[in-house]
Amino acid sequence: MIYLDNAATTFPKPEPVRQSVNTALRNFGANPGRSGYKMSVKTSEEIYKCRKVLQRFFNVEEPENIIFTSGCTQAVNMVLKGFLKKDDHVVISELEHNCVLRPLNRLSKTMGISYTKAKVYQQDNDKTLDSFRKSINERTRLIVCTHASNVWGIRLPIERICALAHEYGILVLVDAAQSAGVLPIDIKDSKIDFLCLAGHKGLYGPMGIGVLITDKSDLIDPLIEGGTGTNSISQEQPGFSPDKFESGTPNVSGIIGLRTGVEYVEKRGIKRIFNYEMNLIEYLYKELCKIDRVKLYTGFDKEHYAPVLSFNIDGMHSEEAAAILGKKNIALRGGLHCAPLAHIAYDTVQTGAIRASVCMFNKISDIIFLVKGIKSIVLNGKNKVKI
Repeated sequence: MIYLDNAATTFPKPEPVRQSVNTALRNFGANPGRSGYKMSVKTSEEIYKCRKVLQRFFNVEEPENIIFTSGCTQAVNMVLKGFLKKDDHVVISELEHNCVLRPLNRLSKTMGISYTKAKVYQQDNDKTLDSFRKSINERTRLIVCTHASNVWGIRLPIERICALAHEYGILVLVDAAQSAGVLPIDIKDSKIDFLCLAGHKGLYGPMGIGVLITDKSDLIDPLIEGGTGTNSISQEQPGFSPDKFESGTPNVSGIIGLRTGVEYVEKRGIKRIFNYEMNLIEYLYKELCKIDRVKLYTGFDKEHYAPVLSFNIDGMHSEEAAAILGKKNIALRGGLHCAPLAHIAYDTVQTGAIRASVCMFNKISDIIFLVKGIKSIVLNGKNKVKI
């Protein structure tokens, strides 16, 4: 199979990641932080090692600022539901994922939270920044923005957005599900207040593990409360991070697998990975530009985009085209990608879009094979249908 759905989850996982998950299941099966016997202590140490690796990778002040979650979605929910207060206002981009939209929709009904969608201008960060500025009002308490669109690959100028927000005393949540491991992120330099990560994408960890990084944990109420292994006599949730947010038995094998994935990315270098993946997408972009019935929605360059490219074949629904390519053993994603605003912005709600997303394990031959598959659909007139 030619796997080009890495924006959903990277595949295959590196061999060291698979080995580390297996080792975790074999050797670190005890509950960490709950007992003093050897396996429990060693398991706690392995989890702490992952915090230290993430601390180094994202240039985080303290390892305690790293909170493990079930994924980026949980991390986003923790901030939105733990930080916002009644009648607060939020600014989001027009490219946000449902992990942002759906919690905000509920909060609008239960707490009177309102939000404004800031327009994102391709290849013009000045206009995008001005759009965010104009969306701020006197009740704005938080800006939420994706680092890179999971549909269009468009990158947002998060460092400038953070600087803008802080001018007004507003905090910033960055959804880095698509960018972590592909684009450099420096917490100290960018001054991101809440960084939400998916472990199973560009960081090459297993599914079911995510991270929230913040030094503002005192401003967030915990989403879940329960056993942490600390101060167990008290019926009050611990008030310190990360225990405040990590109730219950942690995903030990996922955390250990994530640590190995991050180390794997570190060893190869983000710049090298980014350039390699972008070269693949650049080749695809140029080839698709030559095919008459293919519709592209974005420009392409290494400054303003991530290695994700969505397109359509004229006269076909994206899911139909993706299914035909699937029969040719090419894995792509068609549809709305859990990001309805991004499709509203580019008028693709009716058709969705076909998304190609690469990882470091893809080869130019994969892209060549995909282009041949697309050409075969275009040349086969019987597949053209009326939308």
